[in-house]
Amino acid sequence: MRMDCNVYLLEGVHFQTGKPISLTVKNETILDIQPIKENKSLPMIGAGLVDLQINGYGGMDFNTLPYPNDDIIQKVTRALWKEGVTTYLPTVITNSTEKISDAMRSIARACARSYVVGEGVAGVHLEGPFISPEDGPRGAHDKKHIQPPNWELFQRWQDAAEGKIKMITLSPEWPEAISFIQKCVENGVTVSIGHTAATPEQIREAVTAGARMSTHLGNGTHLMLPRHPNYLWEQIAHDDMWASIIADGFHLSEAFMKTVLRVKGDKTILVSDAVYLSGMPPGDYDTHIGKKVVLTPRGKLHLAENTKLLAGSVQLLKDGVHYLVISGLASLAQAWEMASIRPSQFLNIPPKQGIKPGAPADIVIFNWNDDGFDILQTYKNGELVYNKKEYRK
Repeated sequence: MRMDCNVYLLEGVHFQTGKPISLTVKNETILDIQPIKENKSLPMIGAGLVDLQINGYGGMDFNTLPYPNDDIIQKVTRALWKEGVTTYLPTVITNSTEKISDAMRSIARACARSYVVGEGVAGVHLEGPFISPEDGPRGAHDKKHIQPPNWELFQRWQDAAEGKIKMITLSPEWPEAISFIQKCVENGVTVSIGHTAATPEQIREAVTAGARMSTHLGNGTHLMLPRHPNYLWEQIAHDDMWASIIADGFHLSEAFMKTVLRVKGDKTILVSDAVYLSGMPPGDYDTHIGKKVVLTPRGKLHLAENTKLLAGSVQLLKDGVHYLVISGLASLAQAWEMASIRPSQFLNIPPKQGIKPGAPADIVIFNWNDDGFDILQTYKNGELVYNKKEYRK
């Protein structure tokens, strides 16, 4: 319901309280929230989803370089609205020095050219190339481009990105890692540990130096590990570390996720780590690295030659929320918080306030049941950016 050109009302069930509310939005901000009478037909109102790790979407890849043009960032940003994602970090992975620079320049240009993109992209996540060269922890990252942490090189990439690199995933197993982490912290870049073969002692030193999170904890590891000690237990047990997990039902077991959720509590974050085949129909695909992969109707992406070997993630945050809820691992409120408020709190960006007066109006209107989520509307900074055809309120 619109009251004037700058003020309108939204009605729905608050995702945290479960109570029906009337929400007043003025310009870009939530102005007021008032309780209303019960109405079983009301949809849910949730905070906009925030993804710290997206590699691409809808056939568009942030790591296939050079980009045909800078519009890829704008197209992905707009496409993610229908998935309820209002803020995200485009993720650039291990590559040659020049290709990483090219990607950073393209993302920076796209943000500068478009207010919509600039508001939706909270920064860039650089995943690599300062990670483990070992098989297993390295994952699908190209070994020939992996190298020790190098601050001067990182500064070149940061300059190309016009300061937009906000998060880096690295392994502290390198002798240069601790001083590099300290420099990142001094310059406002968040450090996450991932794709690592580090010893527990190296993990502890990295956290002391300022590393704050584990990137897709439980993935990007050796197939076989010592029972104890090992780098997984060390990261799970460290009270000062946040943990991001991929909750698609394929990357992690329910037992592992339950352990992380119980130990990390409010420091657990959902990420999609979605690759460019996310949003594409099920079928067989030839990838740009020469591998044939299969995307199943259930949303599993695996190598054509071996169904047990994953080829990345294609499910987005709303799917991770759904999986946690139907598996009984979290309530709807808890799971949605993991995908919206908590990543915002971790990065200290405005959506961390959630659905409260004074908060940015990053809002998702949705229905959900055991079959999944139905995103009806998405608002970014108070602007209706996605409206499902069947939903015209």
